[in-house]
Amino acid sequence: MLGQTPAGIEAEHGQFVLLDIHSYNHRRAGPGEPPTDPEQAPDINIGTFTMDRERWAHILDPFMENLGSLRFHGRFMDVRENVAFEGRGEQTRFVHEHFLQTGCAIAVEFKKFFMDEWTGEPDLEALDAMRAVIASAIPVLETALRADR
Repeated sequence: MLGQTPAGIEAEHGQFVLLDIHSYNHRRAGPGEPPTDPEQAPDINIGTFTMDRERWAHILDPFMENLGSLRFHGRFMDVRENVAFEGRGEQTRFVHEHFLQTGCAIAVEFKKFFMDEWTGEPDLEALDAMRAVIASAIPVLETALRADR
């Protein structure tokens, strides 16, 4: 199934971007303990390990800049590459192996600043901000893809 969907998109559009979105814990020591040092835990971690970084830079760089333009609680989001995770997951690996020239799979890991990771209680303001930044990235990705044709 993972091969069929991108193959259909590739056949119709020529190339594609797949966002493999996850979240990660940063308060692992316990609910009352300090969070992971921010130097090791960006708000948004972009994993590019399986990607031909040079091939997809024209898509990845504007995407990361767009994510970093999100202001939340009075500051810009900390968006960095391969810090907390490197994007070694099976989905991104599969896309980069099978769609070498046409598929750009980006591993996006949101630090769980949008919820209490111990109780599961969501921060609705943060969730709305995350939805907005992902929605705002779609035209950025579309423009970058069109420029590559």
